[in-house]
Amino acid sequence: MSTAEDPKTPKLMRVGELAKMAGKTVRAMHLYEELGLLEPAARSDGGFRLYGEDAVDRIHWIVKLQAIGFTLSEIQGFIRDFQEASTGRDATTRARAVFAEKLRQIRDQVAQLQVIENDLLEAVAYLDSCDTCTPVYTPHACGTCDHHGHHRDQTPQLFAGLSRKPDPEPARDFDVPVGVLTSRDPGTN
Repeated sequence: MSTAEDPKTPKLMRVGELAKMAGKTVRAMHLYEELGLLEPAARSDGGFRLYGEDAVDRIHWIVKLQAIGFTLSEIQGFIRDFQEASTGRDATTRARAVFAEKLRQIRDQVAQLQVIENDLLEAVAYLDSCDTCTPVYTPHACGTCDHHGHHRDQTPQLFAGLSRKPDPEPARDFDVPVGVLTSRDPGTN
């Protein structure tokens, strides 16, 4: 298949060239094709897969969906559902539903990350004042610190779990007769 003679024919590239242009591996290209996410535009006379420049855009689209949180399997189903719709309107309604659900999930993740961010900010602000603490205290003293504006029982949760004093060992009950625990003269039985 020769495309060099016709300037109107788009340039086709082999899988290695496509992978290089897209910043992916040849193995990833084969996987995308196996999953139906990418299709060659043609085959060369020697049977090599040839891809058009639109394949680079398709790969960037796949990468963007993965960055949003879609798995390759979900992308595969998304494409299948879109293509199997009976009308364009039905296809876009399906796409909108998928994107709306992903948006809801992302917003939930953002809310969780904001809580985590607040916890970290609180812990870092608390620990900033520890830089000027005297080195005479042991790490166990940090759990009940009342220096540098700290108040007992107001340690941020992230740091409190780290700095808590270990619980003392509980008293143990033994089922051993007292005579066994007392010292005996080795010569007497």
